[in-house]
Amino acid sequence: MPLPAVFDTLQLPVVGAPLFIVSNPALVIAQCKAGVVGSFPALNARPQSQLDEWLHEITEALAEHDRANPDRPAVPYAVNQIVHRSNTRFEEDVATCAKWKVPIVITSLGAREELNHAVHGWGGITLHDVIDDRYARKAVEKGADGLIAVAAGAGGHAGRWSPFALIQEIRAWFDGPLALSGSIATGDAILAAQAMGADLAYIGSPFIATDEARAEEAYKQGIVEGSAKDIVYSNLFTGVHGNYLRGSIEKAGLDPDKLPESSPEAMSFGGANAAKAWKDIWGSGQGIGAIHEVQPAGALVERWKQEYAAAKARIGV
Repeated sequence: MPLPAVFDTLQLPVVGAPLFIVSNPALVIAQCKAGVVGSFPALNARPQSQLDEWLHEITEALAEHDRANPDRPAVPYAVNQIVHRSNTRFEEDVATCAKWKVPIVITSLGAREELNHAVHGWGGITLHDVIDDRYARKAVEKGADGLIAVAAGAGGHAGRWSPFALIQEIRAWFDGPLALSGSIATGDAILAAQAMGADLAYIGSPFIATDEARAEEAYKQGIVEGSAKDIVYSNLFTGVHGNYLRGSIEKAGLDPDKLPESSPEAMSFGGANAAKAWKDIWGSGQGIGAIHEVQPAGALVERWKQEYAAAKARIGV
């Protein structure tokens, strides 16, 4: 099935994943101008009133770009909504997104039918991230337009299944928009995601090591210097299993190899404690071994375009 028209201006089949604390308007604008979907979590705008300011800034910047580059318009942006009950800002954030008619809404940690209806009402689409086939079916039943398959190796909250298994099971019944997340950090991997059956690659960790990202320099260098062996999978910090940089866990005074188990009941988003956890404990996927420098987001995307084209030429597609 063809992708929805909102993706028509893509120059590379990539959605930049929303990075808690790290994503900001500067990064989103750079991503969209470079030809991929840029996104950010609504919760990154603090206080809540700042969300309106951010959406105004992004909308104006992309409109200005389109006026100056009619032959190469920007790609639409996305806002991530945490729909878990602990997100006390949910209703206000949705209302602000409705005001700006956000073109793509990425939903996480629960599926709400009323949110999908609301987004459709203002002409947008929803993509819901899932870690297994059961959650994928629930999301589509509740009206999600597309899915983000979060496989093993993805940064932040991540699943346990191989991308081969996860895509295979979802594609057995779902022919709508499907993105794949998990250790994708090169143009070759973007093409591999499509070969597997995904429409789009969903990429987060490499964008942490960009000039525009709102991340500490030590965090950016951790991405540049790290590799798969530096990633720790734990549910201690938010109640949901995720992948984190070993060095940040050690810096917090914890032993990465002896972390206690937490409980889903401890899950919390939107509060000061959750923000502090992500500020001190740095999320990262296993694919960071391909990232060797901090650079502008546009330069990173351009590198992927060249690698993607070379990979296609190499296999004759």
